[in-house]
Amino acid sequence: MPSVRTGLLRVVGAATTAYGVTAVRRPDWLARPVGMAGEQGGTHPYTAMALRPLAWRDAASGLAMLLAPAGPAQVTAAAVRIASDAGDAVLFGRTATGRVRRAGAVASALGWAALTAAALAGGRPHPTTTAAHPA
Repeated sequence: MPSVRTGLLRVVGAATTAYGVTAVRRPDWLARPVGMAGEQGGTHPYTAMALRPLAWRDAASGLAMLLAPAGPAQVTAAAVRIASDAGDAVLFGRTATGRVRRAGAVASALGWAALTAAALAGGRPHPTTTAAHPA
């Protein structure tokens, strides 16, 4: 059975945490790519208020991936991250303005989900799992 790429999960967690914290402070980072920013590029206060919980969720789930001990806790944190990205793909796929923005938002969300899933599935076999000694 393949093991988890713990290092890659921690890198993805760190990147997600940094993005989430930045998006909390600057919600236009999240609003602009999906067409939710105003014509001058600013984000309406109500839009910012609606997007900040997504940014906090990203920061929290990324931090969980970064700090969780290797094993079931980190796998669970990664699964939450994948589910969040899949939810973002559905949400922005249905609501982002314009075909190009919609496709970009969906591709970005699914790309992060795929990277996290690859880290879960793509490790080397555990040394105790061999043909002579199956797990």
